[in-house]
Amino acid sequence: MPLLETVADLRSLLTEAQVIAVVGHSDNPERTSYRIAHYLREAGYTVYPVNPAVDTIDGEPSYPSLAEVPEPIDIVNVFRRAEHLPGIVQEAIAVGAKAVWGQLDVTHPEALRLADEAGLALVMDRCIKTEHLRVFVDEE
Repeated sequence: MPLLETVADLRSLLTEAQVIAVVGHSDNPERTSYRIAHYLREAGYTVYPVNPAVDTIDGEPSYPSLAEVPEPIDIVNVFRRAEHLPGIVQEAIAVGAKAVWGQLDVTHPEALRLADEAGLALVMDRCIKTEHLRVFVDEE
């Protein structure tokens, strides 16, 4: 599975996805990860926070790892520094996630190699909210 970059690829991924695990989801409403996860929930996705440092976010459980998310994951949305991306890709492969989405500035060549070898769709250095708005709202 290649690096997803075209509008058609991103639209397809965002259309088919139902469950998004947000790695690095903050419990602080001022943080970007919190705001984007909120946006994704409002857009109709089931969103699971993955952050071992937080027990709950807005009364919902936060999971310490992807392996503990209680249902299959379509997109792993990554709000961690780029050096963590290869490990997160490995975790995503292990749990059978369909795609990993690295937010702005979250890129890593080893993550691309791992994803490519495993046939895992990968998006890097793109904001999922911006792309969602672009591929769905801007087309109306």
